[in-house]
Parts: sequence; C-alpha cells; structure tokens
Amino acid sequence: MDFVSMLTEENAYMLNSVWVMTAAALVFFMQAGFACMESGFARSKNACNIWLKNFCDFCVGALVYYFIGFGLMYGDDWNGIIGVSGFFNPLDQNLQIWEGMSLSPKIFLLYQTMFCATTATIISGSVAERFKFKSYLVVSCVMTGLIYPVIGHWIWGGGWLSQIGFSDFAGSTAVHTVGAYAALMGAFMVGPRIGKYKNGKSRAIPGHNIPMGIMGAFILWLGWYGFNPGSELALDEVTFYTTITTTMAACAGGLSGLFVSWAKYKKPDPTLAVNGALAGLVGICTGVASVSYIGSMIIGAICGGLIIFTLEFVDKKLHIDDPVGAISLHGGSGITGTILAGFFSVEQGLLYGNGVSYLLVQLIGVVSVGVFCLIVTFLLYSILKKTLGIRVTEEEELAGLDLEEHGMVAYPDYMK
Repeated sequence: MDFVSMLTEENAYMLNSVWVMTAAALVFFMQAGFACMESGFARSKNACNIWLKNFCDFCVGALVYYFIGFGLMYGDDWNGIIGVSGFFNPLDQNLQIWEGMSLSPKIFLLYQTMFCATTATIISGSVAERFKFKSYLVVSCVMTGLIYPVIGHWIWGGGWLSQIGFSDFAGSTAVHTVGAYAALMGAFMVGPRIGKYKNGKSRAIPGHNIPMGIMGAFILWLGWYGFNPGSELALDEVTFYTTITTTMAACAGGLSGLFVSWAKYKKPDPTLAVNGALAGLVGICTGVASVSYIGSMIIGAICGGLIIFTLEFVDKKLHIDDPVGAISLHGGSGITGTILAGFFSVEQGLLYGNGVSYLLVQLIGVVSVGVFCLIVTFLLYSILKKTLGIRVTEEEELAGLDLEEHGMVAYPDYMK
C-alpha cells in the first residue's frame, strides 16, 4: 500500500495537488533551459530575440490555451477528434475530465498549460536568427490554441488514438514530435541562414556561448523531473518509479552521444554528449512508467546515439538549417521512443511476448500525428508567408535580429 492511499481523501487531494504544482514549476523552468540552450548555440547578435521568443511562448500560450486550447483538448469528446466544451472559462464548467480527479482542477490546468507552452517553444530554436518576430507570435498562438490541443485530445483527452490503445505517458509524441514537426516545417519554409550552405555543402555557424548552451541542457534535465514524474498527476509509487527510469535513460543517452560522437569525429564533443542525454529524456517519455530499468537504459542509449546521425541527416542530406538541432532532438528521439515502447513495455511490449498489436498502434499514432501536424503547419506557414511574411530582410539578418527587431544588443560592451 502506497503512502497516499493510507491518507484520508482530503489529505491525498492536497498532497497530490502540492506535488503536481511543484512539478508544474519544474516544467516552467524548462523555458529558461530552452532559452539558454538556443541562445548559447546561436550567434550573440540574436540572443535577445531568442530569449524573448521563449518568454512570449509562455505568455501567449498560457492565455490562448486557457481560452481555447484546453477546451479542444479536454472538453467533452466529439467523435474522437476534438473537445467541444470548456472554452473561455474551463474551471467554471462541469467537464467530464473533472470527475473523479484526485487533485485540484486548478493545478491540473496549470500543469497542462506548462506542457502546452513547452511544445510551442521547440519551434524557436529551429527557426532562430531569421524568422520575423511578429509572425512567430502567430505561430505560437496557433500551436497552443489548435495544433497541440487537437493532438492532445487524440492521446490524452479521450480521443481516437487513446481509444485504440495508443499510449504516451509523458509526451514523446504528444509534446516532442508535435513541436518537432512544426519546427521542421518552419525551418524548411523559412529557408537556411545566409552562408549556411555553399555549393551544396553545409558550413558550420558556431554558437556564441557553448557553456550557456550546456547549462541550458542541465536546466532541462532538472525540469524533466517535473515533466515525467509529474505526468502521473499524483504522488505514488509510479511517480517514484519514473524518477529512476528518467535518470537512467538520460545517463545512458549522454554516454551514448559522447562515445558515438567520439568514435565518429575522433574527439569527445560536449554539445553532442548533452544532446544525447536530452535525446534519452525525450525518448523515454512514452514508456517511462511501463518499461524496466534496463529497458529505460536501452531506450536512452539508442536515442542518444541515433541523434548523432539524425543531426547530420537533417543538415547535410535534407539541407534544412536547424541551429540547435531541435528537429532531430525532439522529432527523431520522440518518434524512436514512442516506437521502442512497443518493444520494451513490460505489460504490452513485443519483447515480452505480447504480440505486435501494441507496437502497431504506436506506429499508427506516430504516422497520424505526423501527417496532421505537417499538413496544418504547412498551411500555417504558407498563409503567413503570403501575408505578414516569415523571413526578415537580408540586411536585418546580417545586422542581427536583436538590433533590427528589438533595438538592443545582448552584449553592448563588446560592440565595435
């Protein structure tokens, strides 16, 4: 018997609420981690722009999700596609999602808001250094008010994917691949940075502060202890279990990224090591509560090593300029982790003699989410391209978005 089950119903309600509120704060802190990582791996002339985009992702996302997104995601189900209630004032409506909930609805809304904002901010890094700020705000609105909530309803809100048995405990697909598909389409539609490709060959554009980028990775890892254990939405043995599988996947992913990059490039690369750890964290989100400890290490190691090759594929083969590797990190690892859960889930996985049905359902989920996100984001960027525009001018890009779009620079003491 776990500790919470021995408490009175009222005390369990309060304890669960306090824990999930704490987890929500940890997930919120991930916004700072994204901002550090993205700005550190980009050039100094765009640092303020990147930080402001991450800041606005949350400010915009929290309000849009409250008024529109939450209802689409958790409102009463309509044909397994969207929710159709809970708009504008979800906490004051008698929604089915509130029935039997063992924590405060206010904290549930808060926690889901954090996930929504995290999904949106994945786009920021992939389109960094050349995307118009006003158009980015529109993208953030559509992501948090439509795209993420619809997929969230399919998976977590009682929609058709959950009805056929698709599972995604903490969002390898619902959060990470959704953000990555939007990032992929955004980077493709806006085009590469000036000077990134010459004569068909990729040219490195070094970031201005690698230690800041690595510090961002540490902050993200810390936030993941709210992201994965918090997804249980209660304080129980599953919560505690996921802290270990989360840690093991991250460590295995970090070492895998380190040694694979060391073997491939002949030197241990700190940026690829930390990206390997983050890849392990993304990959384990789906199966974090259902795989064994060894299974979590294997998933983390696979994702951490695979990202070395997906980064190179996106950059050198597809010629899609992603300054921080968000597409590979969140997309490649999210897809891989979702599928690997079909193999390593102790109760449903193929490797435990449970047949292929669960694995097939996971594949259906990955494909359907990808098709929806790519179509909708293509339409979104196309409309923006023909109206507000999505790319800054060549002069603005060369001068830096900090100065041209915001009238300031991040490091004035070093300006010539």
